[in-house]
Amino acid sequence: MALLPRGGRWAGGPGRAARVALGGAVLLPLAVLVVAGAGQSEVAVLVRAGDLLLTHGSPYLDAPAGPGEVTPYLPGMALFGLPHALLRRTLPGAERALGDPRLWCAAAFLAALWGTWRTRSARPRGQARGRALRTGRGWGRWTLPGRLSERTGAETNAGTGAVALLASPPVALALAASGVDLPLTGLLCLALALGAARRPTGAGLALAAAGALKWTAWPAVAVVVALLAVTAGRRAALRCAGFAVGGTALLVGPWLLRAPGVPAGQVFAFPLGRGAWPTPAASPLPGRLLADLGPAGWGAAVGLLLLGGAAVALSLLLRPPRCAVAAADRLAAGLALAFLLAPAGRFGYLALPLFLSVFVRLAARHRAD
Repeated sequence: MALLPRGGRWAGGPGRAARVALGGAVLLPLAVLVVAGAGQSEVAVLVRAGDLLLTHGSPYLDAPAGPGEVTPYLPGMALFGLPHALLRRTLPGAERALGDPRLWCAAAFLAALWGTWRTRSARPRGQARGRALRTGRGWGRWTLPGRLSERTGAETNAGTGAVALLASPPVALALAASGVDLPLTGLLCLALALGAARRPTGAGLALAAAGALKWTAWPAVAVVVALLAVTAGRRAALRCAGFAVGGTALLVGPWLLRAPGVPAGQVFAFPLGRGAWPTPAASPLPGRLLADLGPAGWGAAVGLLLLGGAAVALSLLLRPPRCAVAAADRLAAGLALAFLLAPAGRFGYLALPLFLSVFVRLAARHRAD
């Protein structure tokens, strides 16, 4: 409500209202929860994973005794638990305030967003650039579709919008209470920005880093490669794909080769509801409701999930995205469809595609302005 105009004027200014919202919705709750040592279960999972990585060289237990000892993430996520493990050994007592994984997840998230915000787009050349500027549908490959590109007398400042987005309930809750999805989200935004800027190496490295955190990042490779193929050519697309796939394999492969069954059971089977214990991700989404009907329902949910993925892949072939906004929308649609049809999931997962679509639009407006 603080961002709404009052009597034709902004109450205290939209920028100030957004900063106040950020402090009240994110910074204060985060500080209180960190000091109290409270948070969602994912925080404890990252703490344990970091300690296991430092002690045994692997974030996975060979024989977890229950769902509380399962690490349902790829090895890269354990890095956010390392500061806690290191500080507990070197500066006992400081790990609660300085080693909390939420702080490091938020730092990685904000760093990736800053990189996205600062990435300069590749400008179209010659007649294509002139036509793009005249139609309002293209500027530096950060195309703003339709009305979003039209300026009005009360045009919203992109920076204020980004701050307000960070203070919105879905993002604020993740920042203060969990944080595990934030680095992945930021890296996907960065990969889309670098792809739109025709920087295949940087985009591939960002995708590799995201792919080492959670396997839900892997579909983004196809989207960014399709974007590069249509805007920068086949060679750039292949270079991005090579860095993304090779980098992910290099970061994840050693742990999968060391004990193939352990990570596979915890990272893939457990989140899909096929592990030894039921997953806590049990929101009544369509895929979960189907899976509750039994083996046939679970198979139907997986079949619909695969069909949805095939539909998105076909759309990339028939109508590849030509700008960061279009690519973000395509990726957001694919992820939302996957979260809805997965045999296990949470409503909170849908915040990731929503943030992707909105933040990339704000970054596009920022570059256009």
